[in-house]
Amino acid sequence: MNSLPDNIIVIIADSLRYDSVELANSPTPYLSKNSIKFTEARSAGCWTLPATASLFTGLSPHQHGATTQTRKIDQHIPTLAEKLKAIGYSTHQITANVVTTDIFGLHRGFDEIIKIWTIVEPKFKKFQQALVLFGKPRLRKKLMSKDFLMDKMSEDLNAAKTWMQQMVTDSFNKAREIVDQNQLKNKRSFVFINLMETHFPYHVSPVFKFSAPGFFDKFAEARSLFHLVNQTFLKTGKQHLSNKKLNRIKNRQITSWHIIAQKVDDFIEEMHHQKNNFVSFGSDHGDAFGEQDWIYHFSNVTDAGNKVPLYILPPNNNVSKAVQTSVSNKNLFHTILKCCNQPTEGPSLINEAEYSEAIMQSYWYNNKNRTLDQFKHNQFCFLNGEDRYRFCDEKWFHAPKMNNYVEARFKQINGNINPIQQFVLDKQRKTMLQKSFTEFSTFSKRLPKE
Repeated sequence: MNSLPDNIIVIIADSLRYDSVELANSPTPYLSKNSIKFTEARSAGCWTLPATASLFTGLSPHQHGATTQTRKIDQHIPTLAEKLKAIGYSTHQITANVVTTDIFGLHRGFDEIIKIWTIVEPKFKKFQQALVLFGKPRLRKKLMSKDFLMDKMSEDLNAAKTWMQQMVTDSFNKAREIVDQNQLKNKRSFVFINLMETHFPYHVSPVFKFSAPGFFDKFAEARSLFHLVNQTFLKTGKQHLSNKKLNRIKNRQITSWHIIAQKVDDFIEEMHHQKNNFVSFGSDHGDAFGEQDWIYHFSNVTDAGNKVPLYILPPNNNVSKAVQTSVSNKNLFHTILKCCNQPTEGPSLINEAEYSEAIMQSYWYNNKNRTLDQFKHNQFCFLNGEDRYRFCDEKWFHAPKMNNYVEARFKQINGNINPIQQFVLDKQRKTMLQKSFTEFSTFSKRLPKE
């Protein structure tokens, strides 16, 4: 492309699974008719910090360093915002998730970080707030604090408004304002938008409510949400949620996406139609609702947690195309830079999707120093055709492709077999995968074991 995009808009629906989009049968006509849809996209990480750090750097978690244990991105690695700022873009982040801000270093390169919860008035009652906040370990201790009782919410409690009410309209309005103001100044904009409607507790209404009918069903739903977000199975080794309860929570996410889908589609059309703008929509990672005996996110490498929706709308280009090649959404970084005629080592997803490698990683989560040994493992996973291979606890496992949105279980590979060496036929790809695996293993050994 000869000219730079006037604006670059990246929209991330936090935690949104690929099948939640497909099963919702949502009204997104513009997205369907004017985008490159990636049907086999995977996230490099399984929760917001490593996944977003990969989007911002084009690197795997072992390369950018942001994991469940380190909780920080390598400050020496340049971010997408820094690179776009260097070529003249005004850079803005509009976020509903505190994780994407300065606390973990994901603010670097942005001229402006707009924490949407600071400019939106609360629409919920204190009782509703208490119900949801009680489920979050970090916030429970603040429920009876003086600030809370005196109606002076701390930053954490104020940020928790995003758990309580929809803010998608506020986020898009702010993005419109930024783009319009920069255009008046003859400036290009890079706007990154994080939406939390599809994140726990999965907004099924403008203000938080339970989806179950009846008092006892609502109580059971509240208990399920509590176990989900606290990942109590890591401390007890017991699965506290039945398939029925997990399906109810999964349906909350499907409903949450369906509710905001039209707003997302309308905003994308406004930003893209007959404009020289690059627009992308997708998710940072997904959520597991029982797949591979895992719930929520953090330290899993399930297809539920890593398979994500991904759509790209190139500037001045209305195209309807489905790419069925397995890709990593971290290559959105390289795609944007190549669209801006900038040198970068990774492939563009627009015309080099076959060179994108879907490699997933996870690092064990220390749940209040009570995580059982059986869950203390770091994992490496890659795709080879329709097969997935996972390395965990010094053993390799295999699982076939998801069938009708049902994830097949991993089974251990017998014998001392390295599937990279045994099953990957292309020599260049074999070398790249082995290099990535070796680096992951070295990085993992440097991390705390307790």
